[in-house]
Amino acid sequence: QVQLVESGGGLVQPGGSVRLSCAASGIVFSYYTINWYRQAPGKQRELVASIIRGGSTNYANSVKGRFTASRDNAKSTVYLQLNSLKPEDTAVYYCNTADVWGPGTQVTVSS
Repeated sequence: QVQLVESGGGLVQPGGSVRLSCAASGIVFSYYTINWYRQAPGKQRELVASIIRGGSTNYANSVKGRFTASRDNAKSTVYLQLNSLKPEDTAVYYCNTADVWGPGTQVTVSS
């Protein structure tokens, strides 16, 4: 079956950077759009970035210019580079495709 597993989260200082990974299995990875969502405590899950099969990307206004999504189809992995992090970026980050979700990885931005 299709599985997604995120990794790379942690505690980061404001202004810092972190790279998240989402490894997929059970699909022909290159065919699929992969989405990154995040959910902060007490808030709804929000779409942060999408990367389509050809590599084009879309971003939420709140992260545009700071976050960059990329994909390595040979490794069935999508990445999300988070730069210039702010405390309001603190959330659990999930990857998603075809109604499948990973378990998420926590990113905490704090001094």
